[in-house]
Amino acid sequence: MPTTGSRARPAAGPADRGRRRRTAALAAAVAGFFVITLDATVVNVALPSIRGDLGGGMTGLQWVVDGYTLMFAALLLSAGALTDRIGARRAFGLGLAVFVLASAACGLSPGLGALVWARFVQGVGAAVMMPATLALIRETYDDPAERARAIAVWAMGGAAAASSGPLVGGVLTGVWGWPLIFFLNVPVGAAALLLLVGTAPSPHRKVPFDWAGQVAAVAAMGGLTYGVIEAGAEGFTAPRVLVAFAVAVAGAAAFLLVEARAAHPMVPLELFRNRSVVIAVALGFTFMVAFYGLPFLYSLYFQQLRGLSPMATGLAFVPMLAVASLLTPVVARLVERIGRRVSITAGLLVMGAGVAALAILPETAPVWLIAVLLFPVGLGGPLIMPPITAHLLDGVPAHRAGVAGGILNSARQVGGALAVAVFGALLAGPAGLAAGVRTSLIITCVLLLATTAATPLLAGHRQVPSRES
Repeated sequence: MPTTGSRARPAAGPADRGRRRRTAALAAAVAGFFVITLDATVVNVALPSIRGDLGGGMTGLQWVVDGYTLMFAALLLSAGALTDRIGARRAFGLGLAVFVLASAACGLSPGLGALVWARFVQGVGAAVMMPATLALIRETYDDPAERARAIAVWAMGGAAAASSGPLVGGVLTGVWGWPLIFFLNVPVGAAALLLLVGTAPSPHRKVPFDWAGQVAAVAAMGGLTYGVIEAGAEGFTAPRVLVAFAVAVAGAAAFLLVEARAAHPMVPLELFRNRSVVIAVALGFTFMVAFYGLPFLYSLYFQQLRGLSPMATGLAFVPMLAVASLLTPVVARLVERIGRRVSITAGLLVMGAGVAALAILPETAPVWLIAVLLFPVGLGGPLIMPPITAHLLDGVPAHRAGVAGGILNSARQVGGALAVAVFGALLAGPAGLAAGVRTSLIITCVLLLATTAATPLLAGHRQVPSRES
């Protein structure tokens, strides 16, 4: 007999369970994307402190940054295919566990070599996680409009991490020391794993894994990044630099050959018959050159030439931080009104204008003016990446979401890795750090303008046919 005055709570219906699962999936994806992106940017401001504690020159510092980005980029393609095969939920949990353990190892590193190796492992975990974040959203949100809004929220996590990374790195390094920037990932990662428990099981497909394609991709990306970094210290004619570039060329050729002939390729080449996919890849590459390369440049410039502390350096990035974080939540509705092509084009032009203004500043320009001119770089982020990501996912079948996300984010990470490699080589060159900054800015501006010219070619939504139905 029911107790007087009590009322039984009605059982949750399918709609409520579905809503909770969608919320859990989106929250987990946002948390995962946040820590992945934060670790790509938070370390920049800490580089001088890391060198002070652990030693090493410019090449060592580049590897602290690019050790993570290199493995991230090299394994993203395979991770996308792995996500489609074992399911987004399982792939996300696996990658997050590796990432959290590697983060703890980074904070405990006794020397620069150990830190670089831990960063490599961090990159592996991030690579497995990243395509799974987008695949979780793609399989959870069937309606394109709802999915676009979910992607905007997902992008907000990345934008907040990318923009706040320099400030967080500066504050943590200046007050408690650089190891804390890595220990921060542990509680955030644990929270994301708890959220993952509340998500729906993910579909998976039993398809053979493309090991030959993976080896070729790692050889191509690893050889290119290693060659560019070492060229900054040894010169482009050094034997090991030439060998690295030869490995990169051979790896790229082998990758294309394997993918064209494989029955179950890691990257189906028919995806690239859609020009929107090709333009999305180019946009992701160029965007990261600016959004990732400039904090690396100015983190070293502010501290080594202007004498700023890590905390003051982080504060100089606040204008860039604020605009990216504030605009990302509203960008989905803005894009619905003005259209994706207009938003992407405007974002590229705004970023290009900011970079051009930075390039023509005199060396005596005040730090506050540089900080203000970094503002357009932050403004361009939410106008570019959420709409291009939504455009890409709308154009591929659901079971290709992991691969498509892997391709896009591979291009982004290659852009970031090469930006650090090339810009680091220019900073360490005989012309000096100030000249290296200016040359790097000119290169970035040219890339942004060239990519802007391609945006009118973005096609309407059309799914790419699949050989594996």
